[in-house]
This record gives sequence, structure tokens and C-alpha cells, in this order.
Amino acid sequence: MSKTSSKIFFLPDGQESLTELTEASYANEDLLQALLARYCDLLPGDQIDPESPRRWLLISREMAVPDSQAGSDRWSLDHLFLDQDATPTFVECKRSSDTRGRREVVAQMLDYAANAVEYWNIERLRQSAAETASRGGKSLDREILQLLQSEDAAEIEAFWKRVESNLKSSQVRLIFVADEIPKELRRLVEFLNDQMPNIEVLAVEVKQYLGVGGKALVPRVLGQTEATRAAKVAVSAAPKRIVSR
Repeated sequence: MSKTSSKIFFLPDGQESLTELTEASYANEDLLQALLARYCDLLPGDQIDPESPRRWLLISREMAVPDSQAGSDRWSLDHLFLDQDATPTFVECKRSSDTRGRREVVAQMLDYAANAVEYWNIERLRQSAAETASRGGKSLDREILQLLQSEDAAEIEAFWKRVESNLKSSQVRLIFVADEIPKELRRLVEFLNDQMPNIEVLAVEVKQYLGVGGKALVPRVLGQTEATRAAKVAVSAAPKRIVSR
């Protein structure tokens, strides 16, 4: 039996008739990736942390990940973001029709994270962030100050030091994004989130609804319980022990 598409309805001010939008899958994975790169708030920061909603800075789309200190880049992460607390946030996008959206995508993400925290350096991240800002006609320093909601330029260097510290202590966030999160992937995300105190693991559904003249995008966070979220906050607030490499 085929799945029945759900609908949402929009009632414009001053009108009596509803505008109907019907759920639809993305034509391809690249479309979802491009939307996320352009509209960072599709990662719903208020759902991830209601007390302190997450804000985002895109470091790079298709961020290269090496597999050794002097080795060539082996993988390509869909998106790398930083939030206002300088937490590196790894994002992988998959359509629900992609059958790899279960064990394989989890193993892939863990490969990225394990190698990135080991082999990325702060200079590389800064360069990637500067290139991304430049392509958008923006100033990276201004983008960081907006992220921090500050006008103090001295905070920029302190921010990058926090990024470096978070990487070295593996204080990162992993997010799986899809138009629909399969129950198998959701269970894996919940398990990993419970078991890894330093690393926040989440799934985000970004459903697409199409109608005449436009679309609606509706994000929802999965894989996070209140108890787990509180435990992650306590870990992130604790003093970090930096391991020299």
C-alpha cells in the first residue's frame, strides 16, 4: 500500500480560503543540502536547546575530511557548522528513499567525526569559513560577531580558541538530516546520544510541502530526551582537559 501524503494548510490574512500544501519528497539530495546551506535555521536551534537556542555559522559545504595527519582528503562531509558556543556540528543529509539512511550513514558519520577531531586544525577551519563567507559576499569576522551577538572584535580570537578546544576534547555535535527519519535510524541516534556524553547526536526531519506558488519547510528534531539533553549541558559546562597531540 502506498503512503498517503500529508497536508498542511495556510490561511492568508484577509482571505477566506485555505491554501493547501501537500507533502512531497525532495527531487534529489543536492536540493536538500543546498536549502540547508542557504537557510541554516532549518536546523531548528530552538528545538535543540530551548533555553539557549542554537545559532549557526556555516564553515563549509562538502567539508573535506582526511584519514591521516599528512594524508589526502578521503571523505566529504555534507556541512560543517559552528554554533555560538563554538561547537563543531557535523551534518549529513539523506533522502528517506535512500536505503543507506540507517547503519551505513551512521558508520559514515562516525568515520568523519573520528578523523576530523584527530586531523583537522584550526587554520584549515578558518580558511574554509573565510572562503564560504567570501563566496556569499560577506565578512567572516562580521558573521562571527553576529553569531556571538557581540560588537567586541576581541571575541573573535577567543571564539576560535574555543573551537580548537572543543575539537581536541571531542565536544562535537552530529546531526542526520532527511525528509523523513526511518525508525531504525532514530533508534540508533537515541542509543548513541545516550551512550556518548561528550557528543550530541540528533536527527532532524525537514519535511517539504508543495503548493501553488511556493513551498513550506517544516523541521523537527528527533532522538533527544529531556534527561539526555540536560546531561549533555552538564558535560559541556564542565572544565575540559585538553590532550596535547
